[in-house]
Amino acid sequence: MNFVLIVSVLATTLLTVTQVNGIAVMSIDFGAEWMKIGIVSPGVPMEIVLNKESKRKTPAVVSFKDNTRTFGEDAQTIGIRFPSNSYSYLIDLLAKDINHPIVKLYRSRFPYYNIVEDTQRGTILFQHDDETLYSPEELIAQLLHRAREFAEQSAQQPIKECVLTVPGYFNQAERKALIQAAELANLKVLQLINDYTAVALNYGIFRIKDFNETAQYVMFFDMGATSTTATIVGYQTIKTKERGYVETHPQLTVIGVGYDRTLGGLDIQLRLRDYLATKFNEMKKTSNDVFKNPRAMAKLFKEAGRVKNILSANADHFAQIEGLLDEVDFKLQVTRDQLESLCGDLYGRVAAPVKQALKMAGLSTSVIGQVILFGAGTRSPKVQQLLHDIVGQELAKNINTDEAAAMGAVYKAADLSTGFQVKKFITRDAVLFPVQVVFERETEGSTKQVKRTLFSLMNPYPQKKIITFNKHTSDFSFSVNYAELDHLPETEILSIGALNLTSISLDGVAEAINRNKGENRESKGIKAHFAFDESGILKLVNVELVIEKTVNPEAENDEEGTLSKLGSTISKLFTGESDTPEAEKPVEEAKPEEPKEESSNATSKNETAQAKNATEKEPKEAKPKIVTIKDPIKAFEKTLYINKLTKQQMEESANKLEKLNVVERELNRRATALNNLESYVIDAQNKLYEDEYSGACTEEELEKIRTSCSEISDWLYEDGSEADAETYESKLGELKQLTKNLYLRVLEHRERPEAINALKSMLNGSVHFLASAKNLTKQTNPEKDVFTEVEIETLQRVINETQEWMDKKVAEQDQLKKSEPVKLTVRLLSEKMALLDREVKYLVNKIKIWKPKKTEKPKEENVTAERESNVEAEAPEETIEKPEGEAEVTDETEESEKLSDEENHVEL
Repeated sequence: MNFVLIVSVLATTLLTVTQVNGIAVMSIDFGAEWMKIGIVSPGVPMEIVLNKESKRKTPAVVSFKDNTRTFGEDAQTIGIRFPSNSYSYLIDLLAKDINHPIVKLYRSRFPYYNIVEDTQRGTILFQHDDETLYSPEELIAQLLHRAREFAEQSAQQPIKECVLTVPGYFNQAERKALIQAAELANLKVLQLINDYTAVALNYGIFRIKDFNETAQYVMFFDMGATSTTATIVGYQTIKTKERGYVETHPQLTVIGVGYDRTLGGLDIQLRLRDYLATKFNEMKKTSNDVFKNPRAMAKLFKEAGRVKNILSANADHFAQIEGLLDEVDFKLQVTRDQLESLCGDLYGRVAAPVKQALKMAGLSTSVIGQVILFGAGTRSPKVQQLLHDIVGQELAKNINTDEAAAMGAVYKAADLSTGFQVKKFITRDAVLFPVQVVFERETEGSTKQVKRTLFSLMNPYPQKKIITFNKHTSDFSFSVNYAELDHLPETEILSIGALNLTSISLDGVAEAINRNKGENRESKGIKAHFAFDESGILKLVNVELVIEKTVNPEAENDEEGTLSKLGSTISKLFTGESDTPEAEKPVEEAKPEEPKEESSNATSKNETAQAKNATEKEPKEAKPKIVTIKDPIKAFEKTLYINKLTKQQMEESANKLEKLNVVERELNRRATALNNLESYVIDAQNKLYEDEYSGACTEEELEKIRTSCSEISDWLYEDGSEADAETYESKLGELKQLTKNLYLRVLEHRERPEAINALKSMLNGSVHFLASAKNLTKQTNPEKDVFTEVEIETLQRVINETQEWMDKKVAEQDQLKKSEPVKLTVRLLSEKMALLDREVKYLVNKIKIWKPKKTEKPKEENVTAERESNVEAEAPEETIEKPEGEAEVTDETEESEKLSDEENHVEL
């Protein structure tokens, strides 16, 4: 390698490492069949992460065999031989009990799994063996951890934060379960984003300039492995004033969603699998039933997936499997028409999600600007034909059907992280399952159940709301449930699971009311604050008793005012509210008119000044003030559906997964050490036959290295095949120590000519520079000399010494054999170059900043100059007025870019 090139490569490497000083963030589009990973890191705006096979998507499969855990395609391979050891299509199993319709469907599709009930949580567990159980959260956590490893390898730094995509129809329990799975993988979830919202965001960020104040409507049709979704999104620009001034930002709003959670490519693949199995049985090549052999069915399932994908682009194809059952081969021609006939009822369900989305949005197909396809299932010509007939327009294919969700989610991750700066794009998702509050109120001699809708169907979120209880004077309870779901089919309501979410009990209501009784005080009820956050998760923020007190300014008690302010401050701290909170929409039990909340010092300075001026001549009676007092009330929340993993269960699961990680790391370490040792032995043996190496070592060294390589090679194929990583690493270290001197000598002999030529070139350049420098020291006036005699002599001496040293060392080195220790090393040559370069650079820098000294002018000239300056001072000042409307413009681009680099902000 060229000596200068070595220095250049080292400098580039150091520069690259220096740039990686920010915090990378990632996104994971975790689907039923595949997971795609997006990443944003310093210097790399947005990209898809490659897995170890250099592919852009990874099968969401994890397998266990002989204490070895595998992922992706390797796990799929194990799944063909040992189906019950390979776990896939896991996301739909989160937060479901054993009697859930989706769990029953899963067991019918994959009967070889042993699924048992988790009695503690009411969920399911996979019985892997007699001692090992895995929950869906634990299996998904292992896949997320693997995705994190891929992202960290790509970013070359640790990653802790991510945005996860989630099906839009996921309920509260499913969303919380996915977040806990991410926590088990040591990932902080910045936000869950609905998959169709991520796709819509990816579409919008590249078309920002096309949006204006008029809404544009786009439909996204997504057919994935297990579900189908149609989503209508409105794009427009809106004005915001978040930073104190008006800004215009693009916004996407989800206004209509229709879905079928059991319609997808998996159903078509299973239909084809069963068709192939039936045809094989009809051939009667063996007496055994292929349906009763899990391994044979796993082979048919994989082949059905391959044939299904090929038939999307071809009219027919052969399905063929070697040794399907009892060593009998199978081959059958399948046409696209046959596949469409098998799945006729499935294709008939394509229209329902589209019609449901249009109905929710209240739009017709005529106002839909584009219908955009997403998901692998939309590649089917039959699906495209049916969709075209429904919407009556050409279908758009202008997004990446595999990666759009991951790219939209990673844009959101960059927006939410603190280390990156992106163009703001507001996303407003919508509530698919309305939420209501149910409580009891006593009437005349009876108790009446009251229902109040908290979040209606298609309400945008994130959003906060308040419900007020006006009639309760003692401790009471209320529940939060899903509201009416008439817009959904009955089968879908069953798939949602339990409709009761939480029960909330309030403690200390009577005490709070008694504590705030008094004159001029009016109770405004007990207010419960709820929030639907960005992840689509409903949260009870806080509960408080609100009192309004009318205060006469003349008789205002200082102590009372202080307590009022303190109560208000405590309430704000408890609720996390600011003085100007987000718009919270109250949901009232009764709707009396309430005065606007004001603090005791709510009157502005301007109003005070106006009042003072107005009353200087004739004083007016001061109006009473209204002070709001907020007294927090304890609220105890109990989950009525699937319970989250407790802290103890999380710790147990984390320990279980960490043991698997330790075993995997040790296996990887052993495999790497074995591979390194084998490669080094083979490489060393081959090099000994090359003249460059054999000529640079003595006979004794040559024999030692050959003997050691031969012994290690024999040991590897005999006793060493089962050795541990430490033994392999020790053997490699011994062999490296044995070959170290030889390899260094060869490297020196190889690189020395280039280094000598580089030093000669620098000497020639220095000599020419010295000649030019001498010319700048021969002026008649010494004050005009650039360099001093000492500086010139110093450079001359360094050049002479370097030339003499090089001639001497080169001659000495030429007298030595190549097998003898090297005297003239590349390092010594580079040190001499550095010394010479330092002397030359000193003089070069001096000439750059040198200025001739100013000589004093004669006295007559000074007097003349002084007179001229006085005349100029007495002259009237000349001004240049700018044309009206013209502003001074300064170019701050370069400075702003420097600041951006220093703060490690990446604009996407």
